Amino acid sequence: MSTSASTLAFVESPVQLLNVLEWAYARAAAPGRPLDGVPSQRARRAGRAARKEPGPRPPGALAPVRIVVLPPTDPMSRGQLRRMAALARDEGCEVRWQEARGSRLAPLKALAALAGDVRAARTVVVGDPFSRYVQLLLTLVRAEELVVVDDGTATMEFVAQTARGERLVRWHRVGGGGLPGRVRELAYAPVSAAARRRFVPDRASVDADAEPQPGPGRTRRVEVFTSMPVAPHGGMTLRPNEFAWTRARFGPPRLTKGTDLVGTSLVETGVVDPDRYLDAVGSLTLEHGATRYFAHRRESPEKLRALSRATGLEIVRPDLPLELIARRGPVGRTILSFPSTVVHTLPYALTGTGVTVAVCDVDPAWLTGSASPRARSFLAGVTDTARDVHRLPAQAAPTAG
Repeated sequence: MSTSASTLAFVESPVQLLNVLEWAYARAAAPGRPLDGVPSQRARRAGRAARKEPGPRPPGALAPVRIVVLPPTDPMSRGQLRRMAALARDEGCEVRWQEARGSRLAPLKALAALAGDVRAARTVVVGDPFSRYVQLLLTLVRAEELVVVDDGTATMEFVAQTARGERLVRWHRVGGGGLPGRVRELAYAPVSAAARRRFVPDRASVDADAEPQPGPGRTRRVEVFTSMPVAPHGGMTLRPNEFAWTRARFGPPRLTKGTDLVGTSLVETGVVDPDRYLDAVGSLTLEHGATRYFAHRRESPEKLRALSRATGLEIVRPDLPLELIARRGPVGRTILSFPSTVVHTLPYALTGTGVTVAVCDVDPAWLTGSASPRARSFLAGVTDTARDVHRLPAQAAPTAG
């Protein structure tokens, strides 16, 4: 088996692929660097103040990794994934495009096609531990090392749930589907439980005095590669994602005089009421002079047309993850966002550029009646734990009534 094939990564979204590249870049620079938790961006930026931005490395400077793309069906995500796959190939990575959706038999065909590589890999990298397809693949894993890279703020929930020994459930998921849905959950429960056990490091893997165990009984290490403020547990190690590859590869950006607003899929996931969201975007646009709206890849065209008509904002559909778009520029001197991944990642990607990242709280009155009970506290936690961002006062957002 080739060196790249010994490290196998599965990605289902553009940001997951970006974070696999960041992981490979960090792994090549510092093969071993476990931490007890991710320091705040502010503390880490102070520690970096005396050193220069990372210099560019030639293609091939990433640790060898074979990337398997399991694309979703929506055109925006597929387009971004194809462009990210091209970037990965430019960096010397081997990329395989594997359709696993779109028909009833597609998942089984993909599983059969990937089974041999999954069993042979010594390191497996995944971007979404909540994905049912990834969990199914994990039941085949015999790797010595399992790595979880960021899939947005879901990493925070993943670490918290595994620490509590809970089943893996997305924070905005509230169940449903009636009796058929419950039957499917029960039928899938053994697969989910087996995948969850894969994220528990073997005791010997964290014991410095333990003898390595060859063959099928060898120990397994678990690493989390993240920009999120999490603390590993139970022998899990942590490698911080500082977006060093992005900073070395792109920018610094040209800054415009305007303000950019970052969109969110909170409406599409059923968390925030559409009318409340429209009001909030309008309020932020007027108060901060925003001129552009960077749409989330899952935002519907109908919603975006309504936003443009109501606010006059220029709607931008990024062809790459926002961290790359912002780093390449041009970008506003201020970037406004609702609670989301970018309030944690953009301060890293844009460090030293002079860009201010601001976050607007989600008023509990904006939540829909079907939003999960966890939604309010999770969104507040995303905002509360962000560093190097300006938190907008409550009056910056419209109130209920």
